[in-house]
Amino acid sequence: MEFINLIITHLVAFIEHIITAMGAFGISLLMAIESCNIPLPSEAILPFAGYIVSKGEMNFHIAAIAGAFGCVLGSIPSYYLGYFGGRKFVEKYGKYFLISHKDLEEADKWVEKYGDWAFFFCRMLPVVRTFISLPAGILKARKRIFFTLTFLGSLVWSYVLVYVGVKMGQNMEAFKHIWHKFDITIVAICAILGILYVYKHVKHLKES
Repeated sequence: MEFINLIITHLVAFIEHIITAMGAFGISLLMAIESCNIPLPSEAILPFAGYIVSKGEMNFHIAAIAGAFGCVLGSIPSYYLGYFGGRKFVEKYGKYFLISHKDLEEADKWVEKYGDWAFFFCRMLPVVRTFISLPAGILKARKRIFFTLTFLGSLVWSYVLVYVGVKMGQNMEAFKHIWHKFDITIVAICAILGILYVYKHVKHLKES
């Protein structure tokens, strides 16, 4: 627990330094990093941007749009990595990661039926939003629609979190304390889901 808190503290300090030094460009840069499958939490990036807005040092709409624009930029390399090489890699080596051809077929059907709007809502989910572009590329999601919905979903997410930062204002330290607990909960949930996923697929491989 203390190790996770230490990491989060250093991440928050790094985020604050970049935004303070680079303004809207810093927001876009950090959000692009997050969308490149690197877990740099937007839950810390955007509220701090809102704090800067509350001090009158940045426009509210510019902060939110910069966040959404950064998400699209970061999604491009991640999407094309999956689009051009990811599927062949998964088909060949997926069994070592407990991913079967049946899983890919089911994912294809899921994208065909729900994909466009699912990607939109995934952009508003913690953790999931960081990694969604890679599987979207692997599953050959329609590029124009995917990037459009990436921008729109990220824009909603950005406006909400920048607004939170504006409202927190000088109480940013209190927000950081709340966010620490929230982030640790997310990590715990992901760990439980990961264990269930491994158990289900190992059982399936034994039965087959």
